[in-house]
Amino acid sequence: MKAIYALYSHPESAQAAVDGLRAAGIQDRQITIISSEPLEEFEFAHRDKHTVMTWIAAFGALCGLIASYLLTTVTQQMWPINTGGMPIVSHWPNMIVIFELTMLGAVLATVATFLVTARLPGRGAAIYDPEVSDGKILIGVANPQDAAAIDRALRSGRDGTLKTIA
Repeated sequence: MKAIYALYSHPESAQAAVDGLRAAGIQDRQITIISSEPLEEFEFAHRDKHTVMTWIAAFGALCGLIASYLLTTVTQQMWPINTGGMPIVSHWPNMIVIFELTMLGAVLATVATFLVTARLPGRGAAIYDPEVSDGKILIGVANPQDAAAIDRALRSGRDGTLKTIA
């Protein structure tokens, strides 16, 4: 993997570099941003905030709800027991199983969505520098098409240290 990146000490410089990359025609999905701390007050930290995880978790819960209702109801109807005139399917005791399997569906859907969106396990080498652990902010582009334009854009951040991966 070939990459060009820069390390910045100040988030304002990192924001200037991201703006410079966007001005150079680099799309957001091509820009790698790594920081050791959340920088929510800066625009570059909000590019990945949109997620469908809540909807997928709700769909997982709905699937768990339907499966658990069918499991309890069909099981009780397949092996009927003499209940002394009471209904064979009793909903109040079934609610324990229904609740647990509904939550299991939501949790499994959330974990699966997290693993997919976080790209875990990793599918290849990513841009990283150990200085990120010391408080630096990494802004970079993997497999650049126009290295000169990316170099100029990354230098737009004042305190950037430019590096390349061959």
